[in-house]
Amino acid sequence: MKNSKQILQLLGMATRARMIVTGEELTIREVRNGNAHLVVVAEDASANTLKKINDKCTFFNVEKHVFGSRDDLGHAIGKESRVVLAVTDAGFSGKLSELLNEYNRG
Repeated sequence: MKNSKQILQLLGMATRARMIVTGEELTIREVRNGNAHLVVVAEDASANTLKKINDKCTFFNVEKHVFGSRDDLGHAIGKESRVVLAVTDAGFSGKLSELLNEYNRG
């Protein structure tokens, strides 16, 4: 589970660099505008939220990952529980994508 810790730390760094947008509506707006490079959805997100985010990410060709609980994501970015967040920086999203793909493989 070393990878999950790295992912959460990187999300925290991206937040401090102001490269993270949280919340369903703000995330969808960033995806529509082409600013979101990567979207992370909590594993315990509602089916409706998951479908809405999945549809938007598929349509606008934005990479999406399901990772962690809403409490994990919120804690990583220094806020209360968060269900959806978007990374708006190509550098952070590249490294996060690499770590998330490795985490999901195994």
